[in-house]
Amino acid sequence: MYEMSSRPKPTAAKERAEREREKAEERAAQARERAERRAAENIERAAERAAESVERATERATRELERAREQVEQSQDKAREMLVWFREEPGSRRPSHSRAEIAQAAIEIADSDGFEAVSMRRVAQKLGAGTMTLYHYVRKKDELIALMTDAVMGEVLVPEEELSDHWREALTEIASRTRDTFSKHRWIFERFGDGRPGPNGLRHFEQSLAAVASLELDREEIFDLIGQVDDYVFGYSLREVQEREEYERGWPPDVIEFLQRELDTGDYPLIGKLFGNDAGAGIQEVIDLIAKEGRFERGLNRLLDGIESNLPPRK
Repeated sequence: MYEMSSRPKPTAAKERAEREREKAEERAAQARERAERRAAENIERAAERAAESVERATERATRELERAREQVEQSQDKAREMLVWFREEPGSRRPSHSRAEIAQAAIEIADSDGFEAVSMRRVAQKLGAGTMTLYHYVRKKDELIALMTDAVMGEVLVPEEELSDHWREALTEIASRTRDTFSKHRWIFERFGDGRPGPNGLRHFEQSLAAVASLELDREEIFDLIGQVDDYVFGYSLREVQEREEYERGWPPDVIEFLQRELDTGDYPLIGKLFGNDAGAGIQEVIDLIAKEGRFERGLNRLLDGIESNLPPRK
């Protein structure tokens, strides 16, 4: 009797098995859920990484496209700048303006108010025209600058009937006229080196070549001779402009004080002997010497003396 009563009833065992099975199924369901969640998260992260990669690639492609577009635009701009000499002026029987008039108006503004004052609007106002009308003749400010510098180079040209047949006199005439022109248009030194020679710039070079044609020099000797004279004229004119501006502004008191302090040390005996030990008076004396009449001509003559002494003997 005892043994029979201690055995588990079939119903209880079945219930336990059912509970174990349910727990197992629940654990399996949870495991599947976790796996699905991880898979979904992995897919989402992969999608985000792919989207980020696409975005970065798109940004790079956009930047490269913008750079390429800028390069194309710059090339087109350069081409347009050079084309100012090839484009004909707006055609009509009686045009309201000309490029020469526009350049002259811009030059007058630069001469009176400085180069920074030049703008398409200011030039249009001076000519009594609308700004947009000006763009009909000149596409952009760079073209206006090219016209201005070439117009100044036109003033450098010596009239053909006045140019001497002797090389030295001819070079002296060209050099003197160049210096006088640069002295009138001090702003011109801000625009040299733009790399856009115009017709008058070429005519100036042609005239310089004509001046030394009788010497029968080879190409290198011609470049040396003309270049030496140009270097002197440009250097002298630039220095003259700088000195004139310093004279007009005046030397600041602290600069004079500094120079006086240095002279008082006795470390500059040659400067003291040449100009005395009064810094203020010495500066004024230097200014007077630089501005003294005939200094340009004396320097040019010394240069031409040296050139002439080294010319190859005439055949």
